[in-house]
Amino acid sequence: MPKRVLQGSVVSDKNDKTVVVLVERRFTHPVMKKTVRRSKKYHAHDEGNTYKVGDQVFIEETKPISKNKRWVVVGTELTDGK
Repeated sequence: MPKRVLQGSVVSDKNDKTVVVLVERRFTHPVMKKTVRRSKKYHAHDEGNTYKVGDQVFIEETKPISKNKRWVVVGTELTDGK
């Protein structure tokens, strides 16, 4: 099964080797038929402490790294593995 990849913006880089990424999704509400925005924060592993607040990053699902971290930052651009 392929790993999920999400795009979001870094909202916190205060922890060592960790960034908090805000991922926003948009969908049409089933009853109101109106576009709704929902957001969620993910803790992602950043080995080199390279990403700062405001950066747009891609995060990839991985095995648990700590109590809260199940994602790894893969970079600012998504590339095909071809």
